[in-house]
This record gives sequence, structure tokens and C-alpha cells, in this order.
Amino acid sequence: MAWSKQMPKNPVVAVCGATGAVGREMLNVLEQRNFPASKVVAMASYRSAGKKLPFAGGELEVIEMTPESFEGIDIALFSAGASVSKEMRQHVVDAGAVMIDNSSAFRMEDDVPLVVPEVNPQDIGWHSGVIANPNCSTIEMVVALKPLHDLGKIKRVVVSTYQAASGAGAKAMDELYEQSREFLAGEELTVEHFAHQIAFNTIPHIDKFLDDDYTKEEWKMVVETKKIMGDSSISVAPTCVRVPVLRCHAESLNIEFANEVSPEDARRVLADAPGVTVMDDPANNVYPMQGLLAYTDDVYVGRIRKDPTVEHGIALWLVMDQIRKGAALNAVQIAEMLVG
Repeated sequence: MAWSKQMPKNPVVAVCGATGAVGREMLNVLEQRNFPASKVVAMASYRSAGKKLPFAGGELEVIEMTPESFEGIDIALFSAGASVSKEMRQHVVDAGAVMIDNSSAFRMEDDVPLVVPEVNPQDIGWHSGVIANPNCSTIEMVVALKPLHDLGKIKRVVVSTYQAASGAGAKAMDELYEQSREFLAGEELTVEHFAHQIAFNTIPHIDKFLDDDYTKEEWKMVVETKKIMGDSSISVAPTCVRVPVLRCHAESLNIEFANEVSPEDARRVLADAPGVTVMDDPANNVYPMQGLLAYTDDVYVGRIRKDPTVEHGIALWLVMDQIRKGAALNAVQIAEMLVG
């Protein structure tokens, strides 16, 4: 049953998992976009209760997230992990709030919309109290695929990701820093948060391996793309790779269409697409780069060219800040749509 409660124009917003990297970014995005909240509440585990977080020129004191915390809350932005989201789901809904969840807990449930506002905003209309944020790598890809699919109907996508260390959390970023120092000093490397050395290395392994030898991260890109795009016929062949970059994920895409799509056509529709910035001038070495696009909001597209290995093919390159658009910004954009 779709949600029937009226969202107030100035809702009370809770950021759940507020002390984590994405939670802090959610607070930043709420402030920067002047979200019309009547009040913002920062929630986290009991270990973080009492901490102070900067917000809107002042501070928010973190309160402990409990089943009773959601009374009076209208929108709960969750980035506290799948287990916490599952534990708190019913308490949030029973309190009359809408949960916008950044974890993988509910993404593939039939009664939970999986939403990227630039791609499938209409799906928000059938939520029943929970809306899921997709995986960051999927968000990056579908923002670019949607205008192209409208142009020429996509049959197949071969995607390789180049995912930043921060996608594995703050401690993973620290490990990249520390390993880089150890490597340059000729010391033995400390490997804790990744399966292998990440400094000066790439690791073709994100999340656990499944029975078909693809990883869970790769599986997410396949099934989430079909759900968000509303087209189960799109084939996705992914390889997800961790690279020694601090922030921003990149992706290389080879797209096969049912109809002829020229690089010029692709460039034109992408330039007009919401949430997309085209950076594509190879003659002047202009293309998106991860190290230069941190803290930005768009999906940046470059290296747009013909793929001559299939009948109707285009190749391109994407960069996106996965903490902003890949998590915090996408969640706040969904909240903005709820408010209208």
C-alpha cells in the first residue's frame, strides 16, 4: 500500500548515523541546499551520543538512536549500516516518518522504491514508508545511461569501475595514507581493511565473492540497474576494482544500443541531461579525473567515442564523488521530492 500521509512543507529531519562520513556529508548537503527543515536531529549509536557536529553556523548534539527516537520525525536519512536499518525500519514507519536508507538492506524488496531522482523520480510515489538509495556505482552509471537509453534503447553495458578507498570507509582511507607512507619509507605495509595492499596497487575485488565468481558489488550493479531503469532486458557485465584514490569513483562504459547512436548524439543528450556535466575535449586533454572532482555534485562524462566492436556502440568515461551524489546528495534529493 502506497504511503498516504501528507509530508509537511517544513519537516523534522533526522540524520541517522550522523557521525559517519556519509552522515556528516548529509548534514553538509542539507545545509548547502537550504533544505526547508523545521529542525534537524543528529542520531548515532550510544557511543557517539553527546558529540557535537557543526551545522548551519552552530552545532548539533548527537543523540542516541533508539526505537523511541523517531517520534516527531518526518524524514529519517539513514546511513548507519544494513543491520541498523533493518532493526529500526518498523519503528521509523510506526512513528509516521519516511526512511530514506543508504544501505543495501531493502533495495531489492518489491515494496521499496530504489530511486535516483534524475532517472526514476516517479517511483517515489509508491513508497510505503521506506525509499532506498542505490549503490553508489549504480547511481553513477544510471544517471548517464538514462538519457542514452531514451535516445537509442540500451541492450548491453560492459562496465569496469575504479572505486576510491573512501568507498570502504574512513579507516580504509587512513590505510591508504599509512600504506603510502610505509611504501615510500621502505617499511613493511600494514594491510587490515583490504584483502591486499591498496597503496600503489589496484584490487579487482569489492565485497564478497558469490557462487558465480562475481562479487556482491558487481551483482548490485546488475540487479539495481534493471530495477531503477525499469527495464529487465538491459544486460550488464561489471568488473569492480578498488584503486588508490581517496575520493570519487570512475567508470569505463561500453554501451551497445538497439539503434544507431553517434558520439555526437550521445554528447548532445548528455549535455542536456540533469545531473550530468560533459567534459569531453580530447584535443585539449579535457576529460574527468577523480583527483580533481572531489566534493562536486554531478556525474562527469568524457572520452565519448564510437565502439566499433559492436553494431551500435558507444564508449565513455565517468567520474562522480561517491560520497556526495553516490550517497548523501541522492538521499537529500529524494527528501526534497517528498517535500515537493
